[in-house]
Amino acid sequence: MLKIRLRRIGKTKMPYYRMVVADNPDRRDGDFIETLGSYDPHANPPVSNIDGEKAKAWIAKGAQPSEAAAKILKRAGVIDS
Repeated sequence: MLKIRLRRIGKTKMPYYRMVVADNPDRRDGDFIETLGSYDPHANPPVSNIDGEKAKAWIAKGAQPSEAAAKILKRAGVIDS
């Protein structure tokens, strides 16, 4: 099963995330299929740069967003409630 989830990058105590499409059993920072964008929680307000068309295409193919990814996609206006 494909998941849309966050991949943690950045320094210790300064996380920065990339939103990726990955196979469900892979580790959080393991292999991924495609990068959909990025999320910076330290900016005020938090900044997300998401490719909406790619995200919608993967959701149409059956990829399920994780809880955190779903919140970010909703804020970006990619998916509805």
